[in-house]
Amino acid sequence: MKYKIMLACMGGFSTSMLVKKMREAAEKQGIDAEIDAVAETELDKYNDLNIILLGPQVGHLLSELRSKFETPIIIIDSMDYGLMNGEKVLKDALEHLK
Repeated sequence: MKYKIMLACMGGFSTSMLVKKMREAAEKQGIDAEIDAVAETELDKYNDLNIILLGPQVGHLLSELRSKFETPIIIIDSMDYGLMNGEKVLKDALEHLK
């Protein structure tokens, strides 16, 4: 199965390094995943996602976004986000999809 994972933050920029680390972790583990990042205002352009991961800085939008999307949405742990722990964030996302 190919996973489509979207990270969302204020501008889509701060998550770019985390996306890179998540892609590296997926490749290392043999996980087929398309991982990208966008500004939270751009999320409505995507409808075939498996999961949306919110940067901690936009975590306050969780309820609003859950009412707009059927896609599972979780907030990235702030410690994992700060450390750019792509392996752990990927693991959390995939566990949420089980």
